[in-house]
Amino acid sequence: MNARSIVALLSGVVFGAGLALGGMTDPARVRGFLDLFGDWDPTLAFVMGGAVLVMVLVWRLQPRLAHPLFAEAFAIPTRKDLDARLIGGAALFGVGWGIAGLCPGPGIAALVIEPVGAAVFVIAMLAGMGLVRLTERNP
Repeated sequence: MNARSIVALLSGVVFGAGLALGGMTDPARVRGFLDLFGDWDPTLAFVMGGAVLVMVLVWRLQPRLAHPLFAEAFAIPTRKDLDARLIGGAALFGVGWGIAGLCPGPGIAALVIEPVGAAVFVIAMLAGMGLVRLTERNP
C-alpha cells in the first residue's frame, strides 16, 4: 500500500468517525433536520457549518501551495455551468436523502453501526450508480 492510499484510507476513517460522532449515520436525525415544521433537529446544520468552516480555510490556503502532498496537481473543477443533468441529479439526490435519511458518506459509515439497514441503502445506491453508467452516453 502506497502513501497516497494510506492517506486516503485514514481520511475516510476520520470522515466516517466524524459522521458517526455527529450522529449523521442516524437516518432519524437527518429526517429531523428536514422536518422544519415539526420536531426540528439542528444537529446537521452544526455539522455542515463545521465542514464549511474547514473548507473556507482550505480554499484560502490552497492557492499558496505548489501542489498536494500526494499528487502532481490539485483537481479543481473548471466547469461553472448548470445543466439539466446536474439539476436533475441534485434533485434526485435530495429526494433520496430525505426519504432514506442517508447519503453516500453516512450510508457507508452506517455499515459499521447498523449493517442490515445501511446495507439496503448502500446496495440500492450502488445499483443506481451502475444503472447510470449503463445508460449514460458520455461517462
